[in-house]
Amino acid sequence: MGPVEQLTADARDRAPAHAPAAAGHGASDTAPALAMRPGRWIDNWDAEDARFWNGIGRTTASVNLKWSIFCEFLGFVVWQLWSIVAIYLPAAGFDLTTSQIFWLISMPSLVGATLRVPYTFMVPRFGGRNWTVVSALLLLLPAGGLAWAVSDPSTPFWVMLTLAGMAGFGGGNFASSMANITYFYPAREKGWALGLNAAGGNLGASVAQLVVPLAVTAFAAGSLNLHLAGLVWIPLILVAAWGARRHMHNLSHAKGDVAGSLAALREPHLWVIAVLYIGTFGSFIGFSAVFPKLIKDTFPEFSSFAVAGASLSLAFLGPLVGSLARPIGGRLADRVGGARITVCAFAVMAAITVAVTAVLPLGNFWLFLALFIALFTASGVGNGSTYRMIPTVFSLRRAAVAATEANGETDGNAFADARRTAAAPVSPERQASAALGLVSAIGAYGGFLIPQALGASAGATGAYTSAFSGFVAAYLGMLALTWFCYLRPGTAFARQGV
Repeated sequence: MGPVEQLTADARDRAPAHAPAAAGHGASDTAPALAMRPGRWIDNWDAEDARFWNGIGRTTASVNLKWSIFCEFLGFVVWQLWSIVAIYLPAAGFDLTTSQIFWLISMPSLVGATLRVPYTFMVPRFGGRNWTVVSALLLLLPAGGLAWAVSDPSTPFWVMLTLAGMAGFGGGNFASSMANITYFYPAREKGWALGLNAAGGNLGASVAQLVVPLAVTAFAAGSLNLHLAGLVWIPLILVAAWGARRHMHNLSHAKGDVAGSLAALREPHLWVIAVLYIGTFGSFIGFSAVFPKLIKDTFPEFSSFAVAGASLSLAFLGPLVGSLARPIGGRLADRVGGARITVCAFAVMAAITVAVTAVLPLGNFWLFLALFIALFTASGVGNGSTYRMIPTVFSLRRAAVAATEANGETDGNAFADARRTAAAPVSPERQASAALGLVSAIGAYGGFLIPQALGASAGATGAYTSAFSGFVAAYLGMLALTWFCYLRPGTAFARQGV
């Protein structure tokens, strides 16, 4: 046999062990083995084949998922570093305006969202394992740069803004990671796998808000150790890059190429889901970034408790519950349909935001914290359910449009003009993989918009109330859009229970 037909001795040593043959069966009845080439390229991956999946497939996919989660986790950590560091800067001697602080908080999201577009193409171009190694090592630049910049209060603002933008490397990781993992799992388990991958990454936002305050205040003798906010992550980044290189795989059939992306961009539902994702994931990452500053500005009596002391890490509770809720949203979407869960998430988010607006004048910190934890939870559920809709919607659209073209009938879809995409020689799987990255990119701009909206509200009125009122209107609009496109009686999606 050639190298494509069997594992090399080296690859066999490093690959997950094959599942043993069932009792009473001969060697011919064992599950298929991996066809692996040098560089850990797998040529025969077929997750939909039950024998392959229940044998070597599930084990190999699990290994790749674990290292993907770890690398993406560190990406989110780096992505969120400036959201915590920025509010310490005045106390460390930096002369910054409120507007400049909001820009440092929001710039990583702006750059990270933009990077998600090219990152989507990196997996098919270089391989999922190879790009995971590169993208992990890139995190060394913003982590090390932050440590250098915050060590000197005379560092120019433009330098800090540039380094905050480089933290967007961590935000870009999400797109390539999710696009890669979707190829490893069968359709029936994609929601759970993508939810775990995203949740593990999202936890980085929470852990950063827990660890950084402890790191910069521990052992501080009259000054803050802000440089440790970047340095403490460098060893973990190196471990993640090593582990990805040693244990992950490249799938040769991953083809989320330019043609797939162009086909996805021509599908109007890409833009519909992207808007919904701005409301769910955008809310999660936007509020994660700005939550420490909201606490500091809204409750000045907690300033020394939250900013100068290690207990600022109370802010980590919001991103934590939002991260843990994400796989639940994916699992619920697998069972009852993503559109139903997304509608419920927006309804809850709107109601909670109204409550936040109502309690702001009361000055009750603990009620404020509880409401935000509930808001993060709802956004996390919505993250998972909205993202799970993507492969289902693209698969049904292709089938529905093809049937419409064949029968000369309308499918009842509000976007009937999208039927031209059926002629595109691109599979639904390729379109969906491209859409995963594109939707995550567009949705991540919410991480920039929310801090900017709150900053504009504070600058114009001296309060955040008007921004929260705008968020309520946006959530209700997205709820209506979800119902109209995916739950409205008579549509193909409603019939299929998307």
